[in-house]
Amino acid sequence: MVTAAPVAPLSAYETIYDPSKVLKHPEFRVLPPNDPLLGDKTANIACAYNPAHEVHLVHKPKAVAGEGEVVVHVRATGICGSDVHFWKHGHIGPTMIVTDECGAGHESAGEVVEVGPGVSSLKVGDRVAIEAGVPCGQADCDPCRTGRYNACPRVVFFSTPPYHGTLTRFHAHPANWLHKLPDNMSYEEGSLCEPLAVALAGLERADVRLGDPVVICGAGPIGLVTLLASHAAGCSPIVITDLVPSRLEFAKSLVPTVRTVLIQRGQSDLEVAKLIKDAAGTELRVALECTGFESSIRAGIFSVKFGGKVFVIGVGPSEQKYPFGYLSANEIDLQFQYRYHNQYPKAIRLVSGGLINLKPLGAIKVQILDA
Repeated sequence: MVTAAPVAPLSAYETIYDPSKVLKHPEFRVLPPNDPLLGDKTANIACAYNPAHEVHLVHKPKAVAGEGEVVVHVRATGICGSDVHFWKHGHIGPTMIVTDECGAGHESAGEVVEVGPGVSSLKVGDRVAIEAGVPCGQADCDPCRTGRYNACPRVVFFSTPPYHGTLTRFHAHPANWLHKLPDNMSYEEGSLCEPLAVALAGLERADVRLGDPVVICGAGPIGLVTLLASHAAGCSPIVITDLVPSRLEFAKSLVPTVRTVLIQRGQSDLEVAKLIKDAAGTELRVALECTGFESSIRAGIFSVKFGGKVFVIGVGPSEQKYPFGYLSANEIDLQFQYRYHNQYPKAIRLVSGGLINLKPLGAIKVQILDA
């Protein structure tokens, strides 16, 4: 007789943040343009997408701080590539699928406006960065028990379907997963600690060391914070690639010593690799791939030396092809990353201490009602 595998019970956080509590609440609704609620500064307005690939503003029920929670008035939220991907394509991989209205945003910072029972670490008025991934924290969860909580199978990651995101006016969040911002950090810098945490996790897992010559493939947001982190880590030389000249110019403004490589569409992997190696002027130990595109990963593979490493930070399609024989014959490690763990305190120290300057990345600001 075949028996069904037991279904793991929901964690406390999965129950607390059950998205149906928002979707079935009588106050929840999609807001048409010029709705009176849009002018109400106390209304909990949020940005959401749906399976029809629409993006619009919604009204959510009032956030209330429960046991161990605080309510954050969100003051800044960055738009991640995953937000755009969920909106445009409706899924990332086979399990993260948009099936209903789902709030966007997970790169956020704000001000504590309400403190729930049992919270002593925060008070009203504290400025915080929101770590959007809240793992179950249970003793029977090996990733949580061993500190690699990014692999928790019961994680509530706000803005990953079905959980509503933090691109909202008010958000209730566990106090233990908020990080106080020093006085010399802005809300924008606090929100950018999330992509910086991604980059820092990549450098840590790639075992990047002082003086390592590296190439960063892609000068998008993750590529740029990886550039800043690599520079702070003492990598030299640093090469960065992209298809768009303005992105490379911006990268140069962030780190004047970076060596840029403009890629032309239609160039082969080997042609791009040669441009990278010529720009570096020395053998490269690590390629930090920040796009997730197969062609970029392949160029990184052909760029590094014997015994080198290609570390993929970017998120790409479910299936790709790589030159197995070349990787094997050159002992090149191909390694991947899933989110991050234990990086927020480090990110805040680096920014507050002046080792990483995120201000230029937060220069473009748009009010949520104008987005």
